[in-house]
Amino acid sequence: MREVSGSTWVFQLMIIFILIFACFLCLVINYSKAYRVKNEVLSIIEKYEGMNSTSQGIINNYMRGESYLTVGGCPDGWYGASINSDNFEEARPNQKYSYCFTDSYTSDGLIYYNIIVFYKFNLPFLGDIMTFEVEGTTESFQGSLDRY
Repeated sequence: MREVSGSTWVFQLMIIFILIFACFLCLVINYSKAYRVKNEVLSIIEKYEGMNSTSQGIINNYMRGESYLTVGGCPDGWYGASINSDNFEEARPNQKYSYCFTDSYTSDGLIYYNIIVFYKFNLPFLGDIMTFEVEGTTESFQGSLDRY
């Protein structure tokens, strides 16, 4: 009888480790996709020299093509954009956006953008557990804030 209860304990322990590994794998895959999307968004902004209607349209098409539907809240003072809209707006509390950005000038007059995209930690049997942010910054480039 002792062998039966001992093997049950080992079996339960193996199931727990398999579940932990599956959770870790889901987290890594979602993070990898968010990181790839963030890098492509940064490249598009640099290529089209800022956030304008052209770059935003290309970003939205790219995110739709990647089936990237994760949304989250933006920090105060940032701008939020949705892939279902061709406009961006100043971020509002309790509003969810596909990605967030802000722009800044360097001391020598160059401009750079900070970007936030989101990824979710979700499991099929538990659902969405948490939403995380992935931030990135473009290289400084000559440009202007002509979107106003």
